[in-house]
Amino acid sequence: MKKILLSLAALAVASPAMAQSIVVTGTEDSASTPLSVAFEELQAGENKAAVAKLTDGRVDARDPSRLINLGTAYARLGRTADAATAYRSAIDSPIRYDLELANGDFMDSRWAARTALARLDQGRPLLALAH
Repeated sequence: MKKILLSLAALAVASPAMAQSIVVTGTEDSASTPLSVAFEELQAGENKAAVAKLTDGRVDARDPSRLINLGTAYARLGRTADAATAYRSAIDSPIRYDLELANGDFMDSRWAARTALARLDQGRPLLALAH
């Protein structure tokens, strides 16, 4: 699998559930082919559509970007147990790579998932990163 660099982006929207989200968008480092990680759906607040897209089998079920975005969609839908499971799966995934943050810094995919899980467990808003 090619090394993938991803950007994290928080959505600036009115809903409190939307404001507390980690969302991963991505392109392969050698091309501009976007990963199918439901970024557009999450950005539009279409969380059920995001879940459907992220569970349709097109993206490796172990891919951290898929799992982080799935956790975010579940959290927004109030499915916190499912969100926690998705974040834990991203932490435990054998696939690991750096995510490029909006400020140009890089974060390990497992750290991004750990941060999302910790904030979910604490009932605090997730990382607010803007792109």
